Amino acid sequence: MIGNLEYFKVFYYTARLGSVTGAAGVLSLSQPAVSQSLKALERNLGVSLFQREARGVRLTAEGQLLYSYVEKGYEQIECGVEKVTAMLNLELGEVHIGASDMTLRFYLLPFLEKFHERFPGIKVIVANAPTPETLRLLRAGKIDFGVVSTPFEQGTDIQGDPVREIEDIFVAGRRFISYKNKMLDLQELEDLPMIFLEGNTSTRSYMNTYLSGNGIVLQPEFELSTSDMIVQFALRNLGIGCVVRDFAQEALEAGLLFELRFNKMIPKREFCVVTGRRTPLSAAAGKLLQIMREDEKNDS
Repeated sequence: MIGNLEYFKVFYYTARLGSVTGAAGVLSLSQPAVSQSLKALERNLGVSLFQREARGVRLTAEGQLLYSYVEKGYEQIECGVEKVTAMLNLELGEVHIGASDMTLRFYLLPFLEKFHERFPGIKVIVANAPTPETLRLLRAGKIDFGVVSTPFEQGTDIQGDPVREIEDIFVAGRRFISYKNKMLDLQELEDLPMIFLEGNTSTRSYMNTYLSGNGIVLQPEFELSTSDMIVQFALRNLGIGCVVRDFAQEALEAGLLFELRFNKMIPKREFCVVTGRRTPLSAAAGKLLQIMREDEKNDS
């Protein structure tokens, strides 16, 4: 039985310094208290650990054997304490984040750049996944926080804080130029070749819900894994692309694509930072969120 671990701490410093007086000074204890701890340890183990000498103490053979193990363990403990301190001081550590291509590119990336400049010793690991997968990772405790797009199932275990508005639009190329500057009814989309994201995304879920709520059911001609590819397909006149405006902004400004107009406005959505209500954040994750929130306050 190990017994009182404090005895081993006293033993370690006494053996290391070869002196009861020296150990007492380092541990801020009285010499009698150190001597009592050593005697208690020897009594528990049933063996003499030190030989008393005129100028201190010397380990017995049994004491040397025990010290060879205690030294490794105690130094590992000290190393662990130093590492924890370094983590609290943001000198090392890891931040695990969940984000989709969209939230990473159009919201999170500038903050990661700023954070890395200030804390280069912190490793940032991004799980690139759509909103449903990011929420699953958060609930499983595999990420510190996530950046997702609405809509999503928030639940009692997750807190979502809106950070930026986004807008879903329909874009087309020159093949569909007859629709430019024309006010359309959403129902007309049923007669057009559509390009959508795959099903397991918050964007696809949102548009399906919105359109079906208006009595519209679409069978997309193309279902793609990324919004960037939707823009590329639209540029090649393969259909009408449904994307968040940010992805198509460059092509819209260059006049390579145009935005379809409808007599009914599509409600805007939001990017949200999601955190677990019951999971404490690491010091590094907390600092990154603080940087993000400070920037948000400066912009408001």
